[in-house]
Amino acid sequence: MKATSLLPLFLSFGLLSLPAFAESPPNALATAKAQLGQQLFFDTNLSKNRSQSCASCHSPAQGFADNRQGTELGGSIGDDGHSLGDRNAPSAGYASFSPKFHSKADGEWVGGQFWDGRAATLAEQAGGPPLNPIEMGMPDKASVVERLKENPEYQRQFDALYGAGILDQPEQGYAAMADSLEAFEQTEFFAPFDSKYDRFLRGEAKLTDQEELGRLLFFSQQFTNCNQCHQLRKSARARDESFSNYEYRNIGTPVNAELRAANGVAPDFVDRGLLDNPAVDDPAHAGKFKVPTLRNVAVTGPYMHNGVFKDLRTVVLFYDKYNNPTRTNNPETGEPWGKPEVADTLALKELEHGPALEDERVDAIVAFLKTLTDQRYEHLLK
Repeated sequence: MKATSLLPLFLSFGLLSLPAFAESPPNALATAKAQLGQQLFFDTNLSKNRSQSCASCHSPAQGFADNRQGTELGGSIGDDGHSLGDRNAPSAGYASFSPKFHSKADGEWVGGQFWDGRAATLAEQAGGPPLNPIEMGMPDKASVVERLKENPEYQRQFDALYGAGILDQPEQGYAAMADSLEAFEQTEFFAPFDSKYDRFLRGEAKLTDQEELGRLLFFSQQFTNCNQCHQLRKSARARDESFSNYEYRNIGTPVNAELRAANGVAPDFVDRGLLDNPAVDDPAHAGKFKVPTLRNVAVTGPYMHNGVFKDLRTVVLFYDKYNNPTRTNNPETGEPWGKPEVADTLALKELEHGPALEDERVDAIVAFLKTLTDQRYEHLLK
């Protein structure tokens, strides 16, 4: 499938509403790069079997998450049609708000892309999947650039934006591809801030009593601790809030045994999260994963880094079990909650906080989280 054949899809999602090339510098360059990036984002030719694009795992129709057939267990299917990953594909929506991966003065890590921050920037993240053997499966950068060169329109745009002959240099050409994808992911299309919550802040919508209770509970420092990790600007009325501090925590997520049984990963394998990032060597970071944005959380399940929970209410109950001795079983399985994959580094300071939640308050928090759904996905809400 050629990128040009995706024009109707672009139109259906409003992609071609990006500003025109004629815009005054420096925005003209950023706009042109984003328009190239939007074509690349949907181009299946950049995978080994020409069957998978960035949009396959980050569907614009599903909050930039992966809802394809075969992903029900939590992992993503590769370009070969059968490879199944061990982690849940995070949403690409609002990903540009995660800062560059770095260590803070207190030794805690923050930012980056992927669940373990191993890509410091969006451009680095964009360069990862094409070369991953269980994702898009291309053998090397040169092979990807050769696919780009098959398209004369790509060659014209790359020459104009990155210098004549850029695609004759595989390393530089590949970096240019990643840069243009980053430019696209930085556009408003990925972060419209037009959910019911945003409209509420602008005085354009009114929350129901249940949603308002959920909002008060979410931002409370007495009844819950949600805001300690899922609030960036520390104001319940902050605009452009991405609902993540982009730090790393071990919340005790259990192994997704069904996924492991299906993908062939050894049952005793331990996903060490942040500690598997090449830049991190302190065992105190084992089992930590990046705090995700809660934007569109109600339509981007399954949940957690391994997709172990299918329902958003289950996630809230999982957090509540740290304070509520009656929450002994996972409602999705009827069995006791699974043990943490890594038990030694649990963020108990954040997890063991506040009183147990009654069902009414659990439901209210879920109702509030649904208000964080972008307007174009509200029809997906249950």
